[in-house]
Parts: sequence; structure tokens; C-alpha cells
Amino acid sequence: MRITGLGHAGMFIETAGGNIICDPVLGPSFFGSWFPFPDNRGLDWERFGREADFLYISHRHRDHFDPKLLQRYIRKDIEVLLPEYPIDDLEQDIRALGYTNITYAPAGRVIERGDLKIMITPLRAPSDGPIGDSSLSVDDGTGSVLNQNDSHPLDLDKLLDFGKPDAYFTQVSGAIWWPMVYDLPLDAKQNFARLKRDAQNKRAMFYIEKVDAPHVFPMAGPPMFLRDDLFDFNGTGRNGESIFTDQKQFLAHMKEQAPQYDGQLFVPGTVVTLENRELVGVEQTLYTQDEIDHIFDEKWDYLEEQRALRQQEIRDEETSRAPELPAEEILAELKAWWEPLLKKSRTIRLGVGGNVRFRIGDLDMVVDFPRAKVREYAGEECIYWYTIPADLVSTNIRDREIDWSNSIFLSMQFSVGRSGKFNEFLTTFLKCLSVDRIEYVENWYSEQTDQTEDAEIGDWVVQRRCPHLRADLTKTGKVDEDGILTCSMHDWKWDLKTGKCLTTTGHAIRAQRCPVTEDALKLG
Repeated sequence: MRITGLGHAGMFIETAGGNIICDPVLGPSFFGSWFPFPDNRGLDWERFGREADFLYISHRHRDHFDPKLLQRYIRKDIEVLLPEYPIDDLEQDIRALGYTNITYAPAGRVIERGDLKIMITPLRAPSDGPIGDSSLSVDDGTGSVLNQNDSHPLDLDKLLDFGKPDAYFTQVSGAIWWPMVYDLPLDAKQNFARLKRDAQNKRAMFYIEKVDAPHVFPMAGPPMFLRDDLFDFNGTGRNGESIFTDQKQFLAHMKEQAPQYDGQLFVPGTVVTLENRELVGVEQTLYTQDEIDHIFDEKWDYLEEQRALRQQEIRDEETSRAPELPAEEILAELKAWWEPLLKKSRTIRLGVGGNVRFRIGDLDMVVDFPRAKVREYAGEECIYWYTIPADLVSTNIRDREIDWSNSIFLSMQFSVGRSGKFNEFLTTFLKCLSVDRIEYVENWYSEQTDQTEDAEIGDWVVQRRCPHLRADLTKTGKVDEDGILTCSMHDWKWDLKTGKCLTTTGHAIRAQRCPVTEDALKLG
């Protein structure tokens, strides 16, 4: 088995039963903001497209799903491995590009093609990617890999029933806009960014230790930001206010935390070879060692070089945007589009519980979630306030973009402030701008009433399943001396004395101190 890095989360897996091309992306993505780091244009894309037998797209995020690349390089009769998602947005996207040879991959079921075994494990919660994320397990008898990608699976036992992988590929640098675009003082951004990087590292290490594969390859980020207005957000930020740990930085962290694992650099052109379930080679075919040293050790110089080379791609993206609509037309369009969805969103409206302000060019608009109304801003108190360029919103209106996190928000070409904690329900609404998505999410929330058994964690009896994404807290939860429970899956926190979630609105937890037994009293 041979695995070639294609950049970002992309890889080309050559097996005894056929070749799988996974998440190939050239970009730029998200309104011209994200470029793969390092540059992957020098790869032989014609060969990868010609020799691929299967296409796997893990999810709809545009740093994983690149329609222009697929149209240019991947033939239309290729067998597409489709994750089992509750809504068919990804399938519709793929079919719209002309792909019809689709194999539906039921969750956790092994697909066999001769000696090749494939399993796709989808995630389906509202917080998973663009309502859906997945991982890919592959075994051809000579080697096995787990391409976990961006997914954060809750049931690792079921995932690992496929077998312990010989090589493990996983995200270590998440895609998010917090805290970079927020209206915060620099010192607050620096502190929040450090906490976010620490949480990302902790989550990655949690999976590395649970999967327990001998060889680990960090991937799926970070991006390059080559727009002038975003350039300082590269890596950990020009001023320490950003969250994007690079591959080499994470490998140093992993070596310090878990030296028993063999961590390897995986960049465009890296070729990993497995034979008889042993790693027999890792070589670089696109970059020399001197070039790799320059990319990582002189990163800002490398980024400046890339910025100078790739401005035309940014200009081309900007010219593809829709003309700016007048303020009154934007208001009318969003009112007609969003109000029917708001009326279907009872749980989301209650979860948001207030007004959200949008300044879009000359338009000053408020979304009144409790009353399911979209109207001009009239001085109401708001819990969130966004400032978004009118051409981005006009383009989303033209394209009827149903997921604004997968377009505007991950572009980071906006600013936002809030009066309280992060509100997951608001983010969920803004990536569920279709009837199918809203109905699915509302049904999902309605089914989350916790009826699971309780479990002891430290000195506390707590509901076994996390209120966020149902992780098993006996495996992912840790309680400190102040009674604060942290779920390592996404670093959410609860005050067990009150049951209150400290990370976001709602999501209370059921908890009480362990009963004091008679024996314990005697010992005391």
C-alpha cells in the first residue's frame, strides 16, 4: 500500500484492490481565503485523476470538496464512495458535477473489492462539519490506514472494530474563525487563541492515544491566508492571535507528550509505503529537504513568496462574485428566505433567545429569533452583531448558499461581537438555511432528551452521555477539584454543582455528588 499526500486533507491511496483519491483540493476556498499549505500545485494531478478508481469526499466543507478540481481532473465514470448522511446535500453536489457511479456506504459497514476492504464512518450531529463529517478506513491485506480527517468520532470502539491501523492520518489544526474575527482586545484574542490551540492539541492527542497506531501523520491543515487583510492570521498569528498549529509544530508537541508514537511529516508529495503491515518508507517527492526547512523554519518568508505569486487567483475569485445588491433588496431577499425557516425552528429560536444584528454594506438588519422576524435594526439590544461585506451576502443570495459557515464565516472576511458566551444554536441556524436541514436539526434536538444511565466520574454521579454530542463521559470526561467537568472531545465544560454549561447557552448536565456511604463516614 502506498499513500501520497495531496495537500491539506488530500491523499491518494494505492492498494491491491484499486486506488482511492480522497478530498483533493487546490483552492482557493471560502471566497478566496484558504490555500493549501504548503503549495500543492506542483503535483501531477493529471496522473492522480487518471489512475484513481474511487473518489472519496469526506464532507462538504470547501477545503475538502473542490468542484473545479473535480471537473478538471477526475473522470465522470469514477466510483464515488458516498458517506451515509441524513440529508443528501453532498450527493446533490456530486451529481450536479456529472458523477453518477455512486456507491452508498452504510455507516460502519465494510465494502469489499477483492482484497480491498473499505469502511466509512459518518458523523451526523448538527455540530459535525457542515452537518456531516466522516472518516475512511482502508485495508488491502498488505497494510491498513485510518484517514480520520476532520471527524471526531464518539464511538471509537466501533470505528476500531475494522482493525487497528498501521498508519493513522488525522486533523490537528481545526477550521474555525474564533477568536480572530471577534471584536476583542488583542490580549484577549491572544489568550483565547492559546486556549484554542491547547484544546486542539489535547483533542488530537486523545485520539492518537486511543487509536494507538504506531505511525501518525498530522494533516488537514493549516491553511495559508494570502489575502492582504487576512495575512497576519497565518499560523499562530503575527501577534499570537491565531489558532493554526502547523504539522511540524504538532509533531514536536506529540514527541514531547507521547514519544512512543512515530510521528511523520505529511505534506504534498510525501509518499508513505506499507508492506506486510510494516512502514517501509517515507519519502518526499515534491520538495527537497532544504525547501521543507524553508517552508516551516522560515514560514513568514515562504508565505510572503506565496502571497506575491498568487494574487491573480484572489482577483479571479473576486470577479466571480455577484454584483452588490441594494440594501433594500438584500433585506427583502433574506426576509423571504429566512422567515419561513425561522418559523420551523422552535428549538433553535429558543436556544438563541434574542436579537442578532447584521450590518451588510448599507443595510442594518436584525434577526429577531424569539419572534421569527427579519427587519431593519431599530436600536434593539442584541446578543450578537455581525459586519459582513455586501458582495459576499449578495453572492450567497445568488447561489442560494444554504451554509454560511461553509462560505462567509470560514472566509474570515467579516467581523463579529457578542454580549455573552458562544451560542451554538445561532451557528447551527446559519448553516441550516434550507427546509431539509432545519427539519433534520429540529428533529435531532428533539431526540436529545437525556434518558441514559448515570456514571461515576471522580466524586460525582453524572449522566453518562455528554449533552453536546453524546460522547461517553466515562471515556472523555475529567472532573477537577472545583467540580468542573471537561469533555476532551471538544473541550466543553460544565459546573457540576449547578449543572450549567460554561461553554455555551443551554446544554445543561445532570449531576450530583456521589452519595456518602456508611463505610466512608466511619473512615472519615
